[in-house]
Amino acid sequence: MSPLDTDDLHRIFEKLDLNEDGLVSLDELRWLLEQNGVHNTSLDELKLLVGKTSLDRLDFLVFYDAILKQNMGDQSEEGEESNDLERDLAKAFKVYDLNGDGVISCEELQSVLSQLGFLNEHCGWDCRSMIKRYDVNSDGVLDFEEFKIMMLITNS
Repeated sequence: MSPLDTDDLHRIFEKLDLNEDGLVSLDELRWLLEQNGVHNTSLDELKLLVGKTSLDRLDFLVFYDAILKQNMGDQSEEGEESNDLERDLAKAFKVYDLNGDGVISCEELQSVLSQLGFLNEHCGWDCRSMIKRYDVNSDGVLDFEEFKIMMLITNS
């Protein structure tokens, strides 16, 4: 499976979302998998794999990323590039995780962005909204996986 960029994934999501409710159902996801040679996947198996009955755009990107990682071997050049990217993202994550607790809080994000000159009184950025957008598990902070998604989507 070759990696798709974020624009490709958004187009796929839109085509799968037949009823245009902003969600891809397990039926729609199963159809996509069958079109790509993954047969005999039950809805129950998909629900266990996905952990819910439908995916929003961000969930869909996370699901794709998980499938891609599963199918890509670490010995390939793509795997090495992926490992390099992972190391770079881990270093960047540590810059934002000021207290080293493994998550980025709104305060930490605001502090680092201010130090970097990206936030000022005229900016209008809301760190809580930024975190909420990528906070898949809704715990109010970004863990490394959520941070990765944010950085990869933002930079695509």
